[in-house]
Amino acid sequence: MADHNEILEKFPFLCLCRAGEEEIIGIIQNYTQTLASIYVLNVLNCKEDKAEFLECGEEWWWGSNRQLPINLVIGPKFKKFSYCLRTYNVKDFEIVHGEAVSLQNIITKRIKRRQIQLVQKL
Repeated sequence: MADHNEILEKFPFLCLCRAGEEEIIGIIQNYTQTLASIYVLNVLNCKEDKAEFLECGEEWWWGSNRQLPINLVIGPKFKKFSYCLRTYNVKDFEIVHGEAVSLQNIITKRIKRRQIQLVQKL
């Protein structure tokens, strides 16, 4: 766990998650009420891929508002990492450290804003 803390401090965009007994470090793509999708760092093939993955993570973390998933912000350059995307059932998945991106929250916020605007216009 001490090793995990050092990595998580150095790269704030990484999340430490637990799926059953397995500990996972990666970048959460989307977290809904039923499913969690995460790009798993340990699944990457080589050191060059890991370095590029971490560079893309930093670009996403510091260059966006962090409400959109990394694959949408970075675009085609990030498509090569699709092989390390894993999806888990939320019942068996726990975020121990880090933030979760959820497209569901963006949709909910927009709907609430529209409702408030309609009430104000009346």
